[in-house]
Formats: sequence, C-alpha cells, structure tokens
Amino acid sequence: MGAPASKTNGMSIASMVLGIVSIVCCTLFVAAVLALVFGYVSINQIKADPTQKGRRMAIAGIALGGVSILLGTIVWVFGDTSFNFGDNQFGN
Repeated sequence: MGAPASKTNGMSIASMVLGIVSIVCCTLFVAAVLALVFGYVSINQIKADPTQKGRRMAIAGIALGGVSILLGTIVWVFGDTSFNFGDNQFGN
C-alpha cells in the first residue's frame, strides 16, 4: 500500500487561470481580484492540508492578478491622455 495520492487544489488552478485571463485582458479587474482571492484562500487551504498540491500555481495567480491590477490602473489613468497630446478642437 502506498501513500494516498495528493490532488491539486482547485482554487489554485482557478487562481492561475484567472490571473492569466486578467493579464491578457488587463481591463478585467474582476478576474484579477478573483485571482487574488482564490490564490490566498487556496494557500490557506494547502497550509491546512499539506497533502494538497498547487501552492506554486496559487502564488502565480496572486502575482499575475497583482500585475494585472497594476497594469489596468496605469492604462486607466494614463490611457486617455496619452493619445491626446497636441490635439485641439479642430483635430490638428
């Protein structure tokens, strides 16, 4: 008899997938926030049950979600003004 097979935590998978989706579409703040939440919850679950895998995926989801929020904020703050320098009311 061997040791019981460890399984990957589902929330860590969801965190990483949502982090990737939030990076690809950096304006999806909901996906980025969910990546952060799922990542932190899955890390706590993995700490409570060390037979589960997925800690690195949860960390990746947290990192990608954080970077996505940062990039989305930069695009939101500076996106409108970066293309309007030099334009006047006549489009010149």
